[in-house]
Amino acid sequence: MNETYKAIELSGPGKFSEVKKPLLDPGPNQVRIRVEACGVCHSDAATVEGLFPIDWPRVPGHEVVGRIDALGPVVQGWALGQRVGVGFLGGSCGYCEFCRNGDLVNCQNQEFTGIHHDGGYAEVMIAKASGLVSIAEDLSSADAAPLLCAGITTFSALRNAPAKAGDLVAVLGIGGLGHLAVQYARHMGFEVAAIARGTNTAELAKKLGAHHYIDSTATDPAAALQALGGAKVILITASGGKTIAATFKGLRPGGVSIALGVGPEPIEVTGMDLIFASRKVEGALTGTPATGDVTLRFSALSGVSAMIETVPLNQAASAYAKMMDGKARFRMVLVTKNGAGQSAR
Repeated sequence: MNETYKAIELSGPGKFSEVKKPLLDPGPNQVRIRVEACGVCHSDAATVEGLFPIDWPRVPGHEVVGRIDALGPVVQGWALGQRVGVGFLGGSCGYCEFCRNGDLVNCQNQEFTGIHHDGGYAEVMIAKASGLVSIAEDLSSADAAPLLCAGITTFSALRNAPAKAGDLVAVLGIGGLGHLAVQYARHMGFEVAAIARGTNTAELAKKLGAHHYIDSTATDPAAALQALGGAKVILITASGGKTIAATFKGLRPGGVSIALGVGPEPIEVTGMDLIFASRKVEGALTGTPATGDVTLRFSALSGVSAMIETVPLNQAASAYAKMMDGKARFRMVLVTKNGAGQSAR
């Protein structure tokens, strides 16, 4: 490999540039990855728009798939040439209070990929071994990339939800997260209701596996869910507190609304609606690397896949803009020269 590699980094908010970076050896408990594909996620805005404190310059990207090129000292369980993934969580420490209690997602010393350290908008990336995900060989790198954030987030939320096979589960928002959530929910054995604005996505939602489609502009979505018997779970993939409030009364007693979309708008539900039916609202960030392993394996076994558009690495800025403008249908994926031979299903 050359002594330098190509990367798309930001020198400040919104300031994309293509650069050559020196090839570094991985440190203890780290691996070096030849990146084949990297998804472009809405959460990349945390870096691109400078929403988090950033030590500039920074390479964004946290849906990374590639092959291990070098192993740092004391790395165990991973091999040269192995295809791996890196998600939003950069790797747990293993010794903080939350890690010691098995809650690796909320590790107090965990860095976020592409925010606290360089991510996958590059040909090469250094990653912490404890954050790696195994990639199912049945998936191409381009297909696997969005599953490392959008996939893990929706799969983990549904897998840990209180719903059982046959229960009504609603997915609000049929976009980058929602179009995967509908597929997972159907393959997990739930009765699936898709909720979106207008009728444009009705046919797609049914094709993805939804049993019911609710147009929130034509009917009260909460009333429509109650007419179906009430939802055990409502997965909110769109951001905004009003979207949660508009569907909350559609939960059956003991049901839960799980928020995945992040936005500044507060969530407002009445005490009456919350308490008298023992309903709940909770948030879900993502999953552990082990959950990532299962997500990709389940996706390969069930045929769940993201609808993607692949573009070369040097088009990262335009891919990000297309995603932020809501014009991606539904996930943009950057493909490097390392993964140029990878084809999407």
